[in-house]
Amino acid sequence: MKAFAKLVAGLCLLMAALAMPVHADTGQPLLLRNVSILDLDGEQADLAPGMSVLIENGRITKLAPAGEIEPDTATRVVEGDGRVVMAGLVDMHVHIWDRASLGAYLAHGVTTVRNASGMPLHLRLASKIEAGSLAGPRLLTTGPILNSPGPNQQINHQFVTTAEEARAAVRSQHEQGYRQLKVYSNLTREAYEALLEEAASLDMTVMGHTPEGVRKKGMPAELPFEIAFEEILDDGLVTIEHVESIVWHGLRDRHDEAAARALAKRIAAANVPVDATLLAFYNLLRVAETKGEYLGRKGTGLMNPLLVATSQAEYDRWSNEDVPRNRAAFEFYKLMTKYLSEEGVLLVAGSDAGIFTNVPGMSLIDELELLEEAGLDRLEVLRAATINPAIALGEEAIAGRVAEGQRADLILLDADPTADLATLRSVSAVVAGGKFHDRAALDAMLVEAAEHDVGRTQANLVEALEAQGTDPAALGL
Repeated sequence: MKAFAKLVAGLCLLMAALAMPVHADTGQPLLLRNVSILDLDGEQADLAPGMSVLIENGRITKLAPAGEIEPDTATRVVEGDGRVVMAGLVDMHVHIWDRASLGAYLAHGVTTVRNASGMPLHLRLASKIEAGSLAGPRLLTTGPILNSPGPNQQINHQFVTTAEEARAAVRSQHEQGYRQLKVYSNLTREAYEALLEEAASLDMTVMGHTPEGVRKKGMPAELPFEIAFEEILDDGLVTIEHVESIVWHGLRDRHDEAAARALAKRIAAANVPVDATLLAFYNLLRVAETKGEYLGRKGTGLMNPLLVATSQAEYDRWSNEDVPRNRAAFEFYKLMTKYLSEEGVLLVAGSDAGIFTNVPGMSLIDELELLEEAGLDRLEVLRAATINPAIALGEEAIAGRVAEGQRADLILLDADPTADLATLRSVSAVVAGGKFHDRAALDAMLVEAAEHDVGRTQANLVEALEAQGTDPAALGL
């Protein structure tokens, strides 16, 4: 299906990456002195102690032994005292409802996020962060989710059924300023094929759930999907989201190990990156296992209260779900993730933070621990949140590593995360777009992130619905 879109999308990503500006306001030059630089780019991780990192205009301009860089009087010097410096973490699947949550990501070492359900709010936030007038992770965003009516529809989706509707929706999103599209599982074949063609003509990229077509009674056990999973593999998707969706669509929800291994081989051969988001299902499972108590665990105060209020029916459902059946499903999702890794699929880390009970910031660390539990080695896990996203986004020339010429998105740690992933739960400091944030500043961001404005969140949603032609009043907003 539209194999040419893959080449076009890849070229567009590379061109965009090379042309990407750094923050306009990056403050004074910064020198991180006497640090240990963690390099994740080789077959094995390499830790180089006694180094200094010079940062100017939002870029890493020089790496050298600690005594070889003499700062001028305009440079801010931060003594590293041997702390580990590594590339900032990337969360490839989040849902941001209001600006309040931005600090929660930075406070956990997440320096780039990809928002997977766009609103006009996100375009404004991204511009302010890039300009240096707002502290937050670099914000990438898709437009509103494109879907057709069906069992997986949600009120914030932009619904298209025909080719004409799909083309119009893509053009509208492009005119609003979005350059990435997110597709969803109920999309009809006609709408999906049209939006792929329109996206290619406008140099827009596509990610998301794999579209299945119209869901009919008996699917998937008795009837195949209208759009076969294999048809999607040459469509140029930047990433396929959710390993449980791959099992559902690609295996017709069969927990067949041989078929899973074969499917992983086909995905690898097609060179399509996958964002497993194991945490998305794991948190559902934990709510079931604890009869809802998990919903009140530490950190959930960072969840947007409007989202929490509208999720009550889902909370109630999962508090009473079948635990053994869902535990077995989760174990298979981990196995599928392991197969994807073993067969050479490029895996990126995403948490689905911001929905259900997936807490902004800390959820990415949860996801990394689940990837390790699934069987990925420590280096693979860390690459999934650093180098691999840069590769998937066509940004490996400017992001994902601690190297000269790279964006200055870094985290400082008290210990080596290749020895213990738990180190990531106590970030010492963050450099985002060249700006230094110490632990005290990060803690202040966490406090602010828990101070929600429900009215402002509702206004964000109303604006988004109106922008995509939906009447908010008809939905009770």
